[in-house]
Amino acid sequence: MSAEVLIGQGEQRCSVLTKYANRHGLVAGATGTGKTVTLQILAEGFSDLGVPVFLADIKGDVAGLSQAGDASNAKLAERAAKTGMNGFQTQAYPVVFWDVFGEQGHPVRATVSDLGPLLLARMLELNDTQEGVLSVLFRYADDNQLLLLDLKDLRSLLQLASDSPDAIGSTYGSISKASVGVIQRALLNLEQQGADAFFGEPALTLSDFMRTTFDGRGHINVLAANKLFMQPRLYSTFLLWLLSELFEALPERGDAELPLLVFFFDEAHLLFKDAPKALLDKIEQVVRLIRSKGIGIYFITQNPLDLPDAVLGQLGNRVQHALRAFTPRDQKAVRAAAETFRANAGVDVAEAIVALGVGEALVSCLGEGGIPMPVERAKVRPPRSRMGTITPEERALSMQRSPFAGRYEQALDRESAYEILTKKAQDAEVSARADAEAAAQAKADTANAKAQAAAEKAANKRPVREPDSFWESAAKSAARAASSTIGRKVGNELLRGLLGSFTKSR
Repeated sequence: MSAEVLIGQGEQRCSVLTKYANRHGLVAGATGTGKTVTLQILAEGFSDLGVPVFLADIKGDVAGLSQAGDASNAKLAERAAKTGMNGFQTQAYPVVFWDVFGEQGHPVRATVSDLGPLLLARMLELNDTQEGVLSVLFRYADDNQLLLLDLKDLRSLLQLASDSPDAIGSTYGSISKASVGVIQRALLNLEQQGADAFFGEPALTLSDFMRTTFDGRGHINVLAANKLFMQPRLYSTFLLWLLSELFEALPERGDAELPLLVFFFDEAHLLFKDAPKALLDKIEQVVRLIRSKGIGIYFITQNPLDLPDAVLGQLGNRVQHALRAFTPRDQKAVRAAAETFRANAGVDVAEAIVALGVGEALVSCLGEGGIPMPVERAKVRPPRSRMGTITPEERALSMQRSPFAGRYEQALDRESAYEILTKKAQDAEVSARADAEAAAQAKADTANAKAQAAAEKAANKRPVREPDSFWESAAKSAARAASSTIGRKVGNELLRGLLGSFTKSR
């Protein structure tokens, strides 16, 4: 007989057969109707069978899995007996706490390259054109061996695209500086939300999510999501990234008695809200194909209409808690939920959905042969672990005992795009400065050579006689006058000598 995870008791025993647990599931219902307890008992059941679990803790009350329940509460034992549990005992479960922000669990990191342009564009809320620019930059980084590990690597690449769009665009297609500016602003906004803590190294090793204890129980990986949930795009993109990584990394496994990992996606409507068609197609592909790799995905949401039909049709194991039909949309949701169950002559599904009490649910799981069982109105079994939150001291003690204590806490920063591009920019600046200094020196040398040539030319010319002083000028004038008189007298005498007496002497 196949192993099973007990959910509760109706006219028939309601359980998830583990050999069909990888065919996914749905837990739906209005707030306060018991979805969290159902999530808790499913996690316990899979862990008891040695199947690791991953789930997000949005309100903080799933953390109670790490502590034993109240053994003195007689009502728990009474309900356990009514719901088919034998030998009920409270116990704690092997919980490993994780946190994207590293505050309430081991840090969870991924590199920018791991996330890729499609998921990053969703996280940054980019349009198709801006996503195209991001894809070009990723391709440029790959071709030029530029590792994109953290956000400063991406910032440096965006700065390069802004400063030199033609250098990239000439090979990979034109890049709009306006689109680059939008991405830069979106990235800044993401950093201000604290998302930069998610990007970097050491990156999460997915196999760490699939560990078992020495006594054979599966680890329950609890993601502290009370802060992460405040950024819905970051929350949903992070979980989708995990699923995508599992899909890419794991080999084909086929059918097996136990799944390899069970993944619970709480507040699943956020995954599909405002998602572009390309992303929806990827999600549907992952949901459809990942079960062959031994992964079961269980979506937790208030309303089955939150999920696309293509995804809803893949969910074989269903637990429906109460819905409230106050509005036409609520009434439509009730009818839609009722139509997804295999009919049971003894249960009016549409009427039962609005009449279910806390701790009750409509359950239909896959039976032998993978055929949906007729819907049962069942009482949900009680959890063995604590229902509710834990203290900071209890969380700290659990983290100290974790098998991954100290492995992810210290961030690494190896050489990547930021360092390479910064060094190139610095080298270019030094080279430009050296070129400028060489040009200035050459200009100065040319000017000096011209000055020296002019000096040498001037030195080879006859010296210019300085003007006479006043007394020198006067003396020279007198000498010239005297010389003129004497000359005339001598000249007259000479003339007379040659011609004879020219005139009488006076």
